[in-house]
Amino acid sequence: MTSMTRLIGLGGMIVIASCGQLLAADGLAGMEKRSVVSDERETDLDVTIWYPAAEGGETVTLGENIFFEGTEARQGAPIRDGTFPIVLLSHGAGLAGRAEAMSWIAAPLAEDGFIVVAPTHPGNTGRDRSAEETMKLWLRPSDLSQALDAIGKDPTFHPHVASDRIGVLGLSMGGNSALSTVGARLDPELFAGYCDTGESNPSLCSWVQQSGVDLHAMDKSLVGRDNSDPRVRFAMAIDPAPADIFALSSLADISVPVSIVNLGPPSEIPETLRASGIAKAMPLADYHVVEDASHASMFAECKPNAAEIALEEGIEDPICTDGEGASRAAIHRQLIDMTIAAFRKSLGGEG
Repeated sequence: MTSMTRLIGLGGMIVIASCGQLLAADGLAGMEKRSVVSDERETDLDVTIWYPAAEGGETVTLGENIFFEGTEARQGAPIRDGTFPIVLLSHGAGLAGRAEAMSWIAAPLAEDGFIVVAPTHPGNTGRDRSAEETMKLWLRPSDLSQALDAIGKDPTFHPHVASDRIGVLGLSMGGNSALSTVGARLDPELFAGYCDTGESNPSLCSWVQQSGVDLHAMDKSLVGRDNSDPRVRFAMAIDPAPADIFALSSLADISVPVSIVNLGPPSEIPETLRASGIAKAMPLADYHVVEDASHASMFAECKPNAAEIALEEGIEDPICTDGEGASRAAIHRQLIDMTIAAFRKSLGGEG
């Protein structure tokens, strides 16, 4: 049964997220990077780890570029004493297609007592950006599982991992990955036809079509495979994309709690992002709408003139446009508080 909550403005969020906090009193999160072997990718995964830190390390800024502000962390700081739940984090594609782009939400989670583990999914951004690799959605959950395997063996982090308290958080295409990690399966036929007209996701599908990628030609047995990881005990997906290519029959078998969030007024949420239907199909899901936000609210805060620079660079998507009535900073506080509250409820805090 799905519990549905609509959040209008910031006041509603304060009630729901009262058990969370934006910043912990212990200061900045620690940050380390690891390279993880992926047999399926036939390449190494770059993995970024944020964690509760003791004093020390070098202050660095993550996620900053010509468009977006960065978030500070302390690279190489000692990890705090204790054991901590793990949050696997899956990023989106395009401008948000790397782990560091999610620093704005990852660092506060770590400051609050979680170890956040985020692989950069190959082919999703930067110089290696590839439409074909980006559309291999079934490889993303495998990246998350590979990163989890590695963190469980890492001599620095292994003693501090609460191995029975593991969750996953995904934003945009990462939301699709997060749901796949707990048992949602892609429907091979819906996947194959996703870009036939380009109407479902004009920005993504125009790139796919211009790149000559034929989704119909992809291996249907891989598209529809089970990517669940039984170690993951909770999933949260924010504006999962695509949300409309899952096999609905697979959703009824998801046996862990799930929280799904859509951004924007319900009437303006694109069909490919609208997740109320899939939430209803999951036995233990709740569904929330943050009406003051937009899909672009998952980007970091924009620098001055970022919108103009984006247009000059040929980026037509409104990367700096949120909903009416709230700044991106306020929306981020809302989403951070909500996320911390959800993971604390499902996984508990540090031990």
